[in-house]
Amino acid sequence: MFDIVKEARNRIQNASIHHHITTGNIRAISSALYKELEDKSIAPVLVLCEQLLSEREWALGIIAYDWAYRVRNYYDANTFSVFEGWLTRYVSDWDDCDDFCTHAFGYLLSQNNDLFKSVIKWTEHPNFSVRRAAAVILIYPIKHQKYHGFNPFLISDLLMNDSHYLVLKGYGWMLKVLSQADAKAVYEYLSRRKPVMPKIAFRYATEKFSSEQKSQLMKN
Repeated sequence: MFDIVKEARNRIQNASIHHHITTGNIRAISSALYKELEDKSIAPVLVLCEQLLSEREWALGIIAYDWAYRVRNYYDANTFSVFEGWLTRYVSDWDDCDDFCTHAFGYLLSQNNDLFKSVIKWTEHPNFSVRRAAAVILIYPIKHQKYHGFNPFLISDLLMNDSHYLVLKGYGWMLKVLSQADAKAVYEYLSRRKPVMPKIAFRYATEKFSSEQKSQLMKN
């Protein structure tokens, strides 16, 4: 097994000689590296992902979360504990939270809605990124209509007046996505919760409603 950290850094460094590195550049490097792996079964791939994540570097994290998503068809009963460990150890800001949770981790939840009960406790975690993850991880299942085993409104209730604005934005985003799947339920929820919902979360949640609906919600 080659030194994935060293190889990834070398390719990133070589690419940066010619232009400023973007997320798109990193994803292209990630794809090329993945194709070169001799063993693409889930266990060795996740071991490599952990090696990349342990370096706590933005670019290496992108590669790790990309590879974790690429082996999604092989997730098993142990995958949740692996992913939750990554979330609590390595996710420290909104960008890696969103990358991880709207792809690999969100896909896992969409395949096993029973895992929702384990997500609820994240709303009390001291790391704001983990609390944000409690809402953002629901986005993939909601978009793919695979969320019938859990209640997104429970998460927004638990995060309602969180101390961090990125958590408020996170559950507001989740409600916005949910409004495209079940507009009536979200409209009714916002009508009830508007008196206590922070404006930043309310604004995100209402983005997909019509001007008339927004005006009506503001009056209620």
